[in-house]
Amino acid sequence: MKKLILLSICFLSSFSLLSQSKIIYEEFDSYKLDETRKLKIQLPRDYETNTEKVYPIVVVLDANYLFEPVAGNVDYFGYWEDMPESIVVGIMQGDGRYEDCDYDDTNFLPADKGADFFEFIGLELIPYIDENFRTAKFIIAVGHDFTANFINYYLFKDPPLFNGYIALSPDPAPMMDDRLPARIPEIRSKIFYYLATGTDDIKDLMENAERTNMLLKHLKSDNFNYYYDNFEGATHYSLVARAIPSAMEKIFSVYRPISKQEYTDVLLKMETPIHQYLVDKYKTIEDLFGLTNTIRVNDFIAVCKASEKRKQWESLRDIATMAKKQYPDTVLGDFYLARYYEETGDPKKAMRTYQGAFDKEEVDFITIDLMLDKADKIKNDFGY
Repeated sequence: MKKLILLSICFLSSFSLLSQSKIIYEEFDSYKLDETRKLKIQLPRDYETNTEKVYPIVVVLDANYLFEPVAGNVDYFGYWEDMPESIVVGIMQGDGRYEDCDYDDTNFLPADKGADFFEFIGLELIPYIDENFRTAKFIIAVGHDFTANFINYYLFKDPPLFNGYIALSPDPAPMMDDRLPARIPEIRSKIFYYLATGTDDIKDLMENAERTNMLLKHLKSDNFNYYYDNFEGATHYSLVARAIPSAMEKIFSVYRPISKQEYTDVLLKMETPIHQYLVDKYKTIEDLFGLTNTIRVNDFIAVCKASEKRKQWESLRDIATMAKKQYPDTVLGDFYLARYYEETGDPKKAMRTYQGAFDKEEVDFITIDLMLDKADKIKNDFGY
């Protein structure tokens, strides 16, 4: 029923200096559509080497022209750990996009080919991707004008099919402006919704986007994460290149490594235990994106430095203990555990902890020489 044709493995032309992601072309025989639909799938860089890892899915409608900008940004953001590495699935539509997005003239819900296309994505495509690739339980949909309106229909499933919605200059069906604000507060799962237009967008579409924004931005729901951009000088087509990276940055803000601003504005002002912030950050990543990630070394260092500045020595001990478990072959946990012993009045244990890491891997500024120098200083100061 489903025929895989591997046509090429290539580098993305956008970001050609960085990209090593694999591109697969497939022909998918759909019984819902009663036709063969072409797909374009980008696998993450480490997909074949890291066989235990799972990946979120980004479904791209209008893939004839949207696939490359989306896939390029997903690869780029994933490379720098600003979002999880993800599987990008593009659905080729071409001129058939209008039939794919068809809706009834009376209730303005998917009808005819539109109803078949709706079921094709939910009942055929996503199960197929889940079955044949290592996927996490987090899916984003991307659409532009007609297809941006179409992805909204999945919000009315219970639960919604997608976790994230990137609506680029949507051309809304009648009643959609009323239906979205009524539906969204009823959704029990966490939803990320990004809407974009431009000041030089098609006039009716820009006005529709601004009206929708006014309705959505005031919604009260703990599960609804909403973002809006109106790009100065952007046209209906140029806004796509500006909106996609903005959407990825906003949707995956919690996933990113701890930034300088986060360090200054959050960590250094915390009165509650700083180590709990680190635990909560990675628990949120797991809950939202279905990913159990090892805590980044830089995140460990950031919270340790903040704990030192705030003199939260118990937090420093807890963070160091976590670091020793996650990076047992490095000096990371030993260094900060020794710092804890120093600051809490146990210099002998601090000295031995510094000395005990002499054969471990160095991390960032924490070198073996630094560890041994600190041990020697304690020895000289206390005469051990």
